[in-house]
Amino acid sequence: LLRSLWAALRFPFRTPPDVVHVHTSHRFSFYRASFYVLFAAHVWRRPVILHVHGSSFDEFVETDDAAVRRLQSLVFAASDRIVVLSEYWREVLADRVPEGKIRVVPNAVDPGEYDPGFRDDPPHVVFVSNLIERKGVPELLSAIEALEDRDVEFRVTIAGKGPLSGAVEDLAARHENVEYRGYVSEAEKRALLESGTVFVLPAHAEGLPIAMLEGMAGGNAIVSTTVGSIPEVVDERSGILIEPGDVEGLTDAIGELIASPERTERMARRNRELIEAKYSWARATDRLEEMYTECGDALAAPGA
Repeated sequence: LLRSLWAALRFPFRTPPDVVHVHTSHRFSFYRASFYVLFAAHVWRRPVILHVHGSSFDEFVETDDAAVRRLQSLVFAASDRIVVLSEYWREVLADRVPEGKIRVVPNAVDPGEYDPGFRDDPPHVVFVSNLIERKGVPELLSAIEALEDRDVEFRVTIAGKGPLSGAVEDLAARHENVEYRGYVSEAEKRALLESGTVFVLPAHAEGLPIAMLEGMAGGNAIVSTTVGSIPEVVDERSGILIEPGDVEGLTDAIGELIASPERTERMARRNRELIEAKYSWARATDRLEEMYTECGDALAAPGA
């Protein structure tokens, strides 16, 4: 909080840029971003791009709090462009923001950082994320326990830290084919994803999860949930989606893929191609540069 206040106090004294690009999420992140949007638009009179992230921004926009809705309206009105992660998030803002302001720019990864293997024997199930309930960790642990009773061979690697680290450690201690890595570096994460065949993210809420895109870049089939932008990325050719909280569905989905190596490999190869075609940083950069040019042209226009 103190760092945020210090940054806000210093902001008015810097040289105004040509375009201000503000990233935001829900609740405190939005309140903090509001200052930068409103100051840049009304004091500096510079074009503002508001870039919306956050797994719960849809709930935040639908708030019944009149003061919060008023602040949201002021910020949306002051923004020249509003960037969302997918068509789902465009629809979330459609009733609050003019269509012409909204631009879709998905999250992105660098596929060149990954050298996927596409297949492992036995099949390798990977989870890399924060170990919190919202990421579906309790359901994942229950699904792994259930799969241990089935006649299938597989191994599991879980990486990340959080309040549920202890539960993951306990699971790994009971099963030889389950490994808990804890926190991993970027290089370790990439190597882990490259060795995986099925990336699992049974999340309860998401925007467009970068961890999932990284799993796809690393050559994995996907098991995830029907939340946020995920259904726009993952279809039956890329993986299997379930409803959040559905332990039985999660167990069946993972079991189905580890029992079908050829099908899983086809999904993994398609996911790698999809990342290169639609979710690479090169594509995202092109879209951002287009917006900067649009806003810069508007600023330079006579009478602006």
